[in-house]
Amino acid sequence: MSKVILLNKPYGVLSQFTDSSGRPTLADFINAPGVYPAGRLDFDSEGLLLLTDDGRLQQQISHPRQKLPKTYWVQVEGRIDDEALARLRAGVELKDGGTAPAKASRLATPPAWPRNPPVRERKTVPTSWLQLTITEGRNRQVRRMTAAVGFPTLRLIRVAIGNWRLGDLKPGESSVSEVHSPTRTATRPRGTRPRARRR
Repeated sequence: MSKVILLNKPYGVLSQFTDSSGRPTLADFINAPGVYPAGRLDFDSEGLLLLTDDGRLQQQISHPRQKLPKTYWVQVEGRIDDEALARLRAGVELKDGGTAPAKASRLATPPAWPRNPPVRERKTVPTSWLQLTITEGRNRQVRRMTAAVGFPTLRLIRVAIGNWRLGDLKPGESSVSEVHSPTRTATRPRGTRPRARRR
């Protein structure tokens, strides 16, 4: 059995266990020797991050060839319109080439926790939410995609990777899942047990 830890990575935490500059890292929340992140989540993004003790499983989750879908709740500046959603669904041209088509839809304000620090919002500029699912993993891809269609990202929360879901994990909380083999990771996450947040 391979171990997979599901972590709700808070805003302002690095997706690694050490940092020479003293910034918050995974070591502040995970006390499980021998596990490593399967992929990453930007310092200023929040939500689901997977860690595992299985190198092959880590590769299968994170390698671009696997095209594992990743779903995000995205708060953007402005009221996102049908044209922007259509462009996201068709694929957006970025400086490093066009993206694959994404799943994009408007989202009512999701049940997200308050962010610390809060998102800076302008009283004269409305904001809106969308749900976006991509199968690529380019650097800051979601932020660049929404900016390219005219709606800069204000807040980004990853809620799913393949069939793994963030669920009701609060920021800094984690749970443990077990899988039988790397070949089944995309479709068969096993039962979970909660882990307390380290302080």
